[in-house]
Amino acid sequence: MAMHLPSERSRGRRAPMAEINVTPLVDVMLVLLIIFMVTAPLLTAGVPVNLPESRAKALEQEQKPVSISIDREGKVFVDNAQVPADQLSAKLDEVAKRKGADGKPPQVLLRADQGLDYGKVMRLMGELNRAGLNRLSLVSNASTKP
Repeated sequence: MAMHLPSERSRGRRAPMAEINVTPLVDVMLVLLIIFMVTAPLLTAGVPVNLPESRAKALEQEQKPVSISIDREGKVFVDNAQVPADQLSAKLDEVAKRKGADGKPPQVLLRADQGLDYGKVMRLMGELNRAGLNRLSLVSNASTKP
């Protein structure tokens, strides 16, 4: 490194510094990288939630909704009548044809057992969507926890 000796010409004046110190920039970038590395997995993991309990109020209905239930074994019930798996699509198409005063298909209340496999619930929701029953509400028990 060359040493700058003051000359008679530069007395009283400072020579401009031609170097940029990047060490603080690197330090800040490394800290930001660590913060993002720590928080990114927390954002995707989500919070464990007990879905069957809710403090939500009941919805007001104009027409009688259709109740669809799935028990722990995966049996599907439409308005308390068991529907075999091979007849479910036809039954849902029949329900979708019932139109209310507003010309829309009825509201569907989906009740699923807490211990049921999530995939079974999603398959039923896919069948409801295919049949055109898009007004769907998931039913839960009222939470007693504050």
